[in-house]
This record gives sequence, structure tokens and C-alpha cells, in this order.
Amino acid sequence: MQDEAHRLAIEYHRSLRQKKVAKSVLDEIEGIGPGRKRALFKHFKGIEDIKKASIEELGAVKGMNRKAAENIYNFFNK
Repeated sequence: MQDEAHRLAIEYHRSLRQKKVAKSVLDEIEGIGPGRKRALFKHFKGIEDIKKASIEELGAVKGMNRKAAENIYNFFNK
């Protein structure tokens, strides 16, 4: 019984962590919410790779549209 309660507690905390997305510079970009931010970090190794990406590379990320990709690109390449 104790093992089952422990397993459920661990699963619950894991689910909370997965839903929580850390603050980043991406929060300042219009059209980039938690889902797109999560997808970007899943696709690229880190923020430096996102900064270096082309509009086409950004647009290839799951859930990303052309406008959001342009917003990201323009934000980092002013």
C-alpha cells in the first residue's frame, strides 16, 4: 500500500513538472505560448540554437506557423 501511494505521488509531481515551463526570453515574443515554447525546446537543443535558426527551420517545429516563426526570427535578428 505504501509503495502504491509513493508511486502515485511521484507520478503526480512528474506531471506537474511537465506542465510547468520555465520562464525564458521566448515569453516576450508575440504568438509564443507554453505549447509552442515547449515544442521549440524539444526540437532545438537550447535558446542559442533557436536564436540561430532560420524562419524555415523555426517553421518546421511542430505546431509552429509562418507568422510565429517570423516573430521569433525577427525578435532575435533586429
